[in-house]
Amino acid sequence: MRRIAVVDDNPNERLILKGFLEDAGLEVVAEGTDGSEALAICRQYLPDLLIMDVKMPGKDGIEAAAEIGRSCPTPIVLLTGCDDEETIKKAAEAGVMAYLVKPVRAEEIAPAVELAITRFREFVELRKENEELKNTIQARKFIEKAKGLLMERDGLSEADSFTRIRKISMDKRKSMAEVAEVIIMAFDKGR
Repeated sequence: MRRIAVVDDNPNERLILKGFLEDAGLEVVAEGTDGSEALAICRQYLPDLLIMDVKMPGKDGIEAAAEIGRSCPTPIVLLTGCDDEETIKKAAEAGVMAYLVKPVRAEEIAPAVELAITRFREFVELRKENEELKNTIQARKFIEKAKGLLMERDGLSEADSFTRIRKISMDKRKSMAEVAEVIIMAFDKGR
């Protein structure tokens, strides 16, 4: 069962939304009235999704969405009374995964929830893959530099330099990138 948090400063809107969510087989784990509460709810309850109004006193929904994205990433469906382009653009920049215009209809809830959760998971996976690629590229740069240094200092071929780094890596149970970094630091200190 999907665990949903609802944040809207209008108690009637929250009540209606909670009813729609429960009717759709979703569990409402927390409710709040402003952006600051939304952040606290995400940290405390770790909901599968947050449904939040755009316009609220204090910190509005877009500000809260951006802060939630930085501190405790959670998929967000934003609710608004109007669908102007500027609000949609700001919501997208804040990391909002879906958007519903009030008055929300019961049949819109489940698809919006599933879409937001699915898009969020895809986004998290892409971010993870991107980070892994960056790390791989960085590791290759270290290994290439270390190979070059070994070739220069010890007169080794490229293949022999690579073999030496790999052997040290296996012997020390360290990654080849870690071994390459140590080699580079040792050469830098020796100069």
